[in-house]
Amino acid sequence: MAHSIGCARRFPEPEATPIKVADPAELQRYLLSRTPDVAQFRLRGPFAVIERRDLEIPLSPDLSVEADLYLCAAARKAPLVIVLHGLGNSKDDHAFQAKHLASWGMHGMAVDLPNRGPWIANGRILARLVDAVHRTPQLVDSRIDADKIILVGHSFGATAVAAVLGEGAPALGGVLLDPAGIGRQLPQLLKRITVPVMVIGADEDIWPTRNRGQFYRFIPGAVGEISIRDTVHADAQYPNERTLRAFEDNADDTEEAQITFVSALTASAFALAATGSLDYAWNSFEDGINNGVFFNARRK
Repeated sequence: MAHSIGCARRFPEPEATPIKVADPAELQRYLLSRTPDVAQFRLRGPFAVIERRDLEIPLSPDLSVEADLYLCAAARKAPLVIVLHGLGNSKDDHAFQAKHLASWGMHGMAVDLPNRGPWIANGRILARLVDAVHRTPQLVDSRIDADKIILVGHSFGATAVAAVLGEGAPALGGVLLDPAGIGRQLPQLLKRITVPVMVIGADEDIWPTRNRGQFYRFIPGAVGEISIRDTVHADAQYPNERTLRAFEDNADDTEEAQITFVSALTASAFALAATGSLDYAWNSFEDGINNGVFFNARRK
């Protein structure tokens, strides 16, 4: 299992953005008044982050979910972005991403679910978590805006997220990090998704994931997809020890790939949180598409 903790010492945290704002509302106004640019999200956001590790969130007398919570310190109320790992991984593999999101004015939460699946069943647990936070945000933290929950899933975790969205859980939308599809029910669940979804994929010429094409094919609308050139599946986690070992002769290239993933994730989550659509994120990808960092871009 790859854990972010193991390589955190080797991947320095990005420098902070020069943007100076007082709170997430001011940041939102600032960003929406300017030309969208995914590159700005490569930097750490303007806000400090409060970390709460290994929370046990009760869903019923016999079921709880363990999570790490990263709160935007400047926020009275802010959206919550819930990040779910894939096969063989854990919340540790997405800790940096959740913290990065919090620095940009959104609370981030990385959750642990059974990392061998079954993934549709994991989706049912995740749906219960979303419903619980939507009804009672104080279950996690009173500073969560319960009407603005965004779901993120990596690999088979994307199957779980798709199941949640397909069943109509109260979420604004989803971001799927190099998704992998599994389960005969998945196409039907995808067809029922009515909220915006952004698919951010690795380079399929290097690392094709299982049934990734199903997500764009079967989601009926408000879905966009990009691939990030010269990246592999594990780059959708950050930092990732396994990827670092695989590319140990050129670790800087590995860090570059993972920061590109986290910047695209942050742009997508911000777009959903601030506008309820993918337009801001899609427009922010324009330069990256033109210079070949992003490719195979499509949207419907």
